[in-house]
Amino acid sequence: MRSHSYDDILAGPRRRKIPEVVAERGLVVEEPGSGFCGAVVRFEHGNVVLEDRHGRHRVFPLEPAGFLLEGKPVTLVRPKAAPPSPASARSASGSVKVQGLRARTARDSRIWVEGKHDAELVERVWGHDLRVEGVVVEPLEGVDVLAEAIEEFGTGPGRRLGVLVDHLVPGSKESRLVDAIRDEHVLVTGHPYVDVWQAVKPSAVGIREWPVVPRGTPWKEGVCAALGWGETYEGWQRVLAAVSSFRDLETPLIGAVERLIDFVTDPEG
Repeated sequence: MRSHSYDDILAGPRRRKIPEVVAERGLVVEEPGSGFCGAVVRFEHGNVVLEDRHGRHRVFPLEPAGFLLEGKPVTLVRPKAAPPSPASARSASGSVKVQGLRARTARDSRIWVEGKHDAELVERVWGHDLRVEGVVVEPLEGVDVLAEAIEEFGTGPGRRLGVLVDHLVPGSKESRLVDAIRDEHVLVTGHPYVDVWQAVKPSAVGIREWPVVPRGTPWKEGVCAALGWGETYEGWQRVLAAVSSFRDLETPLIGAVERLIDFVTDPEG
């Protein structure tokens, strides 16, 4: 029969260690006391702010074993801030940031996007790169007038156009309009999303996924109604504020914009 030391008896049963989890933005956890389930959106004075699927915010203290992750207790810890490194600082697009930047004179070449929101999102992430290269981004207000706008612009060597199109998928209206463009000085790229909002990762704005909007309902209005975001302009403010770098965007949009910048800045063009 196995004997136990006096110390073993006093120690009692071993406690299970609660794992620590870094509270990255977008991590979905539950606060067991209230049953509130939401995604991490920010930190305030030693507390964490969670946002549920309806857009409601709640503030909770970062206490040991204070949350459930996939039904199991965890201790949330704040992400460690990266040490500053001025010599290798990166822009929001991931490129090496040019210190003391003075914007160069604008090129004759341009990048066109479909609307104001597209332009603001591109500026948010690639603004530094565009100023380094002297590239101006202009909203086209839809692709229905693309062919006429290109003819009016007058392309040529050193006067290129890069065009970013939403919902550029086989069989769409957008793809048929783009297929009709035959100009070596024009490059059209796009992403598969109905609207550029959808090219922002759901986790960046604190939701699990973008809502499915019924056919016949304007997409932005349908999203705002489903998420309780109010008017469209309020929803867009929320989406744009959630984007701090290319990591908050879906890969198809990143690739499409990078190709356009390369095309309009090509010294051979």
